Amino acid sequence: MVVGLDIGTTKVCVVIGERNEKGILEITGLGVCPSTGMKKGVVVNIEATLRSVTTAIEAAEMMCGREVHNCWTGIGGSHIDGINSRGVVTVSGKNRETREIGPDDLNRVLQIAQEVVIPMDRQVLEVIPQSYIVDNQRGIRNPLDMLGIRLEAEVHIITCSSTSAQNLINCVNRAGFHVQLILQSLAAGRSVLTEEEKDMGVALVDLGGGTTDMMVYSDGAPYSTTTIPVGADLVTRDLSIMKSISFENAEKIKIDAGCCWESLLEGEDVIIPGIGGRPTIPIPRGQILGIVRPRMEEIYRMVKEGLDKLSLSHPLGAGIVLTGGGAMLSGAAELASHIFRMPVRVGNPLPVPGLLEEYRNPLYATAIGLALEGNDRETRGMEERGGEKPGGARGGNFLGIGKFVDWLKREFF
Repeated sequence: MVVGLDIGTTKVCVVIGERNEKGILEITGLGVCPSTGMKKGVVVNIEATLRSVTTAIEAAEMMCGREVHNCWTGIGGSHIDGINSRGVVTVSGKNRETREIGPDDLNRVLQIAQEVVIPMDRQVLEVIPQSYIVDNQRGIRNPLDMLGIRLEAEVHIITCSSTSAQNLINCVNRAGFHVQLILQSLAAGRSVLTEEEKDMGVALVDLGGGTTDMMVYSDGAPYSTTTIPVGADLVTRDLSIMKSISFENAEKIKIDAGCCWESLLEGEDVIIPGIGGRPTIPIPRGQILGIVRPRMEEIYRMVKEGLDKLSLSHPLGAGIVLTGGGAMLSGAAELASHIFRMPVRVGNPLPVPGLLEEYRNPLYATAIGLALEGNDRETRGMEERGGEKPGGARGGNFLGIGKFVDWLKREFF
């Protein structure tokens, strides 16, 4: 049993997956709850976040009939940073004449590659191999068992704020769950990107509520990780201020009638209730577009500035893939294609056994990716331990009767 927990600025989403008899992960539970204790990827209210996490996990537990103990939780926000590094070692093969590269050589070169100087208040979150070089032969994906004298590794190192990571861990621990962290944009990429896109070069743009995360893949591996401290909430805030309506009504308008591309504009005026018993307010959809489009353009141009600064060896052949709640805005892909001048698509989660079609949309991409990536890591760990059962969620205990009774009381009494 594997659990993915996505704690965002606007929502908490939980995905529970179980391995079938063939070892393939099947989605068996999903829970969603509004998030009120996060801001721009950082915990600002532990108690509020704790309640949201507990509610979302309980909803997923009820769907699958299992009790969660462990989970893979996504971490993101403006405190995330990525750097590229390189390590070099001399191959220490058992036979000095052949110099065959073994697992110990790989571990040594990766360890040296990640020995970079980072501030005391930061920690290494992920170390992702990009490629290997054996005796000046570049572009090697897996050098194991190859012959050589000099082994180099190019890696992408992702760091985060130690305080932000610990606050997130403490919050989930206090809710009663053991947690391991995975970068959110890495999980989203696992869910929506194909291997062909990664090989050709692609930029994954995750349009969240409080932040916009971008991960660029080149030659099949992450090359750059950046975060822009604005997200789709910027659109909601503008709608609320410029039309003098509540934030909740503005969010509903953005979801139901938001559009940022003129040719897709359709439908009648949007009618919303007035504040404090005032008359209803009709808002023409053209006015909504006039508010939504400039803000989305602003976000895209900041992303483009980040892309233009990169020294890529070749263009992004697969273009841009949008995911996250902001990607569901009508015309989001069309406007992005106009700004970036390259192919753009909306990244829905790739097919996963057990996943209902209604959940195959960008809102759930990160949570699904966390479950998939967590399953990959547990499977690798199990293989390294020689077949030992991975932790997952302590074998996936059936839901306790006490929890079931508590849920019934909350829902029906």
